[in-house]
Amino acid sequence: MENIARYLMIGGLILLLIGGGVYLAAKFGLPLGRLPGDIRIEGPNGSFYFPIVTSIVLSLILTVVLNIIIRLFRK
Repeated sequence: MENIARYLMIGGLILLLIGGGVYLAAKFGLPLGRLPGDIRIEGPNGSFYFPIVTSIVLSLILTVVLNIIIRLFRK
């Protein structure tokens, strides 16, 4: 039971950090979700939005950050 509680607390902290990052990105005017290359199709009956470039950029940033964190804890 202690392991589950620990994982839930770590997951909550991660979600808090992600939420804070998104909030700060919006405050500083970073165009996440509106980068060139994000697919946006609008029609008379609806719209379709797929932020492919934003997803790639966030993936690269998270990969670098997590690799740094893992290397720090490995030593």
